[in-house]
Amino acid sequence: MVHKGDSRSSIKDGIIDFTAGSLGGVALVYVGQPLDTIKVKMQTFPNLYKNMFDCIKQTVGKEGFVRGLYAGTVPAIVANVAENSVLFAGYGLCQKVVANVTAVQKVEDLSAVSNATAGCMAAFFSSFTLCPTELIKCKLQAARETSMASGGSMEKVGPLRLTKQVLAESGVRGLFVGLGSTIAREMPGYFVFFGGYEWAREMFTKPGEAKENIGPLATMAAGGVGGMSFWLVTFPADVVKSRIQVSNLTGNLYTVGLDIFKKEGVGALYNGLRPTLLRTFPATATLFLTYEYSKKIMHELFDSDSSDLVNPI
Repeated sequence: MVHKGDSRSSIKDGIIDFTAGSLGGVALVYVGQPLDTIKVKMQTFPNLYKNMFDCIKQTVGKEGFVRGLYAGTVPAIVANVAENSVLFAGYGLCQKVVANVTAVQKVEDLSAVSNATAGCMAAFFSSFTLCPTELIKCKLQAARETSMASGGSMEKVGPLRLTKQVLAESGVRGLFVGLGSTIAREMPGYFVFFGGYEWAREMFTKPGEAKENIGPLATMAAGGVGGMSFWLVTFPADVVKSRIQVSNLTGNLYTVGLDIFKKEGVGALYNGLRPTLLRTFPATATLFLTYEYSKKIMHELFDSDSSDLVNPI
């Protein structure tokens, strides 16, 4: 039997996870956007740049610091808020499902593997919110290189106008180009993302101490571990996804990935890995710090308000 109090508590937890995930997504973008832009450029046009530093130099020199390195910031914020709000809300719900299946009384007592499983399940749903916004972001980030490849001049276009163009040319389906490769990246990626994060938190937890009380620096370090784990496992799939979305390639993760491997070698599947790893540690550290502490503050506020109310019998 489901009690009304349990139902209300689940709704409250879902709202808090959703909001905390949104705040974490915004923080992540502002910390990591410049190197994310460099990553996308190197993934989609690997022959244009010698290395990460050459890509940064050319981008800043030809497009300016803000316009060049922060290209696609608006859709990136939309993408990360959409993804992380759904991801963390889904993660909280899936934790409860996994706890119920494994007969664990509290989600705080789930093992790192159980948390990883919950993260993998949640990533399936967040992929549907991420794919359209990340497609627009990637196209904006690689706009200059795309214009060069087609022999035209770079046309200044914003996220709204670009979205309208995609809809006019391909319909709603055009916004979901690369969905299969997004799911293929997200599900195993978030298995190791949440698994690595929770494992690191366990390592930082002193005997008799709760994981929630390890402090901000340890929380950031654990977040960095989760982020690094994600990209080390999923980077080749992310390269394929970026190529499919920016260049409108036909095919799926396997066929496009195999074509890249045959024509360009295995190294092409790791183009942009360095800026990604440099970006990931501080970005995901900020994400989890924002998520955990905003979640903690909101729980304290909600619980404080609830304790002041007299519930009718």
